[in-house]
Amino acid sequence: MPDTKTPDDPDADDLADTRTAWAEDRTVLANERTFAGWMRTGMACVALALGLKAVFKDSEQTWIAKSAAEIFILAAILIFWAAVLKCRRARARMDQHDIEGQSQTRMLILAIILTVGALATGVILLLL
Repeated sequence: MPDTKTPDDPDADDLADTRTAWAEDRTVLANERTFAGWMRTGMACVALALGLKAVFKDSEQTWIAKSAAEIFILAAILIFWAAVLKCRRARARMDQHDIEGQSQTRMLILAIILTVGALATGVILLLL
């Protein structure tokens, strides 16, 4: 990656290299923010599933609340894995550049942990 430091008397190439480095940094950070946003949206679906179960726990047809909750659990899992897929695609396009960001392995592990948590929540909601 080009150096973000400019010499004391920069020429046009030095300035272009610096702007390119900054643009690459912004792109990496935007990709990580987008991944985090997808994860938050998935967790919001899990919270909504819990809320549905809590709100409709006293209804006579608990299967409706459980079904709706499970739909949101499934949506959360799909969101987690869509985030991983989108992040990997963006990183693959940036691999030709010398960039540093969160490792794909770390993002994959986070998606796995959140998926397991969502599945466990779904099972608990079914059993209640």
